Amino acid sequence: MSELPKPSYIGKVRDVYDLGNSLILSSTDRVSAFDVVFRQIVPGKGKVLNKISAEWFSYFKDIPNHIIETDVSKFPSPYKDHPDLKDRSVLVKKCKRIDFECVVRGYLSGSGWKEYKQDGTLAFKKLPSGLKESQKLPEPSFTPAIKNDTGHDENISEERMKNEIGSELFSILKEKSISLYTRAAELVAGAGILLCDTKFEFGISDDKVILIDEILTPDSSRYWAQESYVIGTTPPSMDKQILRNYLEKSGWNKVPPAPDLPESLIVELQAAYKEIQDRLLKCLSQEST
Repeated sequence: MSELPKPSYIGKVRDVYDLGNSLILSSTDRVSAFDVVFRQIVPGKGKVLNKISAEWFSYFKDIPNHIIETDVSKFPSPYKDHPDLKDRSVLVKKCKRIDFECVVRGYLSGSGWKEYKQDGTLAFKKLPSGLKESQKLPEPSFTPAIKNDTGHDENISEERMKNEIGSELFSILKEKSISLYTRAAELVAGAGILLCDTKFEFGISDDKVILIDEILTPDSSRYWAQESYVIGTTPPSMDKQILRNYLEKSGWNKVPPAPDLPESLIVELQAAYKEIQDRLLKCLSQEST
């Protein structure tokens, strides 16, 4: 078997191979939080993310996206059937990335809850007073962030995003994001899962907006089990929030180098990723039959 070329770009958790007009995105088992990569891996994590994302892209096939091929055996050589890429990689169109994260929140949690506690706002918009942590919002809220190549991504207002990319493109991204969130949330609710929030990324290909990156994975979304959901608390997570919660309590200042993670946390993350994969794939398979 041919030796796998070195990645053209190594991201926090993904390796990217540039094939000219297309890219191979390979989800590794690396884990990151607060834009810092940790020394330890979560075995099997990349395959879970790749599988969940591929199934969601297939489910939302009415929304144009960047996927060319999910079967590694159909990749061009020397990537074809390579064991390091198998079950964790997709071949995608190369496009112009829109450098904003299109975050949609259905519940008041995480950084959204922190902002609300401090200012009574969410994405700089006033919310009703008296809301509690993890409470369902009156309607899904679009809370964009700007992607920074260095440092942390930055939560911004709708107005700033609109000013930077124009009203027409902004409206398209907001509408698509809220529609995707709403459809996904309704679907998983039937399986006893609450989609607290998620982020989408988009690009431009042939002058059209397409969905890119990964979608609705436990790295890009916050999932809760309905059976453990209690307003006024932080419900147990079924996603990377488990790691963030641990780090928030650890006293780490979120500046490299990253601290070592206990083996018990790695095991907990593995179990959470496996559980959300099983529940989501069962839900998606039932919907497609």
